[in-house]
Amino acid sequence: MSEPVIKCENVYKIFGANAQKMLQESNGNVDAKTFQDNGCIVGVNNASFEVSKGEMLVVMGLSGSGKSTLLRCISRLTDATGGKIFIEGQDLLQLNNKELIELRRNKMGMVFQSFALLPHKTVVENIAFPLQIKGIKTEDSISKAMDMVKLVGLDGRENYFPRELSGGQQQRVGIARSLAVEPDIWFLDEPFSALDPLIRKEMQDEFLRLQEKLQKTIMFITHDFDEALKLADRIAIMKDGLIEQLDTPANIVLNPATEYVRKFTEEVPREKVLLIEDVMDSSKENLGDLKVLKDEVIENVAEKILTQEKSVAVIDNNKNVIGSINPAKIINTVFGGRKKNN
Repeated sequence: MSEPVIKCENVYKIFGANAQKMLQESNGNVDAKTFQDNGCIVGVNNASFEVSKGEMLVVMGLSGSGKSTLLRCISRLTDATGGKIFIEGQDLLQLNNKELIELRRNKMGMVFQSFALLPHKTVVENIAFPLQIKGIKTEDSISKAMDMVKLVGLDGRENYFPRELSGGQQQRVGIARSLAVEPDIWFLDEPFSALDPLIRKEMQDEFLRLQEKLQKTIMFITHDFDEALKLADRIAIMKDGLIEQLDTPANIVLNPATEYVRKFTEEVPREKVLLIEDVMDSSKENLGDLKVLKDEVIENVAEKILTQEKSVAVIDNNKNVIGSINPAKIINTVFGGRKKNN
């Protein structure tokens, strides 16, 4: 199996004068309350996980959960207090400043909530800027920037200034600018949360389109569970610096590991999130005539399944029967996990 692109082993980030000393004395058993009483704040508590090539890991949590701090540790915008972080096998915490700058320039792209565009530069100049910092000739950097303008759907607006763009368009410029350097690893910290709901949905769709085309290795930070479910290959849910659960969206909805995670999943319209494959049975006996694809969203085929008396065959993309689903399972899945109103 190929080496993970990002690997974290027992990563801690603790703020405060005694942080290092207290972490050593705790032997890795960090209690946030005890540390707080001693003037330290626990940002990240014993985080261990891997991100594979081309995977999108969405780190989700409410304000103060530690999600942005974790991202800052992995991009080394802040130094972890303990643990190990590897980027493509390189020990991030052992790199000197020059090596770190090289890694950031050539491997990492970053997009933040604030667009941070240069107001006196046009769209195309903003996108070309990081390439020029790398020493690429103006003509080549502008040509590359124009490709990025097309990629994010801003054709015709390349000579606009940021003040002439909407929030969603400004965020597209930020995304194009971070993609211009062709990063292998892409860090996005709440990139859409300043946008109104309609533009936000458009940007999510656009982002999924880009990812399908580019196959970047992504860590995406959000406080919005619906956004996490829509975008993620896997979701890490954080609370008080701890990763409460790291799993696929379907497993988090169907099998929340803690009470905290369950609260997020209560109101989720499961039929919009889960695929047939997520809830099918392995049995292939006593099937009716109807067949449904394993990667259909339940909502799209529920009505057809509910009209059947027998179990329905589930097929893969080669039309092989790989399991079955019966109408009762659909009803139980859609309504079984909902919060009950008294």
